Amino acid sequence: MNCGRELSYNDIGAHKKFINRASKEFLCRSCLARELDVPPKLIDAKIEQFKQQGCTLFI
Repeated sequence: MNCGRELSYNDIGAHKKFINRASKEFLCRSCLARELDVPPKLIDAKIEQFKQQGCTLFI
């Protein structure tokens, strides 16, 4: 949505998890981290945590 990068399934899942599940446009993880004012590594860590919990938004 912002930078034009090709998005992965996990990028889309992170946007849905942290912003809005009904979104039709998505931010990559870097832009999402900037939007949420957190380090990108925190987004990656949370994705791993949600994967381990069985969240189907992530693979």
